Amino acid sequence: MSDRITTFDEFWKHYLHEHRDPRSRWLHFVGSTGWMTSLGISAALNPVYFPLALGGFALALGHGLKAGEGERPRLENIAAMIVIPSLASPVAFPAGVVFAYANAWFGHFVIEKNRPATFKYPLWSFACDLLMVSHMLRGRLWTGDPLQELGLATA
Repeated sequence: MSDRITTFDEFWKHYLHEHRDPRSRWLHFVGSTGWMTSLGISAALNPVYFPLALGGFALALGHGLKAGEGERPRLENIAAMIVIPSLASPVAFPAGVVFAYANAWFGHFVIEKNRPATFKYPLWSFACDLLMVSHMLRGRLWTGDPLQELGLATA
């Protein structure tokens, strides 16, 4: 029997549980917005090829998310998400990825004292990070227990 999480909804609750400390969520927010800034810089530096490469990134992500991560993630999906945009923007995009992961992993290893879920669920972790950032942009998840704040806590 596998101990892997099999649904995205179940993983979302697990993801929020692993980000209980507001400082860790803040670091994820800073890292993710830094990565998004690298996307803008990459598009400005290479306005023709980078948007096309970003389309390849989106297709690889979509394909990977559709397949799900109840089993092991497919290496070709993860590689495509990193390699395709890096070919069109060999400095800004990889720098944004490194910046995002450095912030997030500092939050996990130093503040939360847990192992990042991205090692086991890379695509769902990426999707949940963007979902968490979107909640933060709407004024949620800055303080307190994220499961309670979103009404997902069990009694």
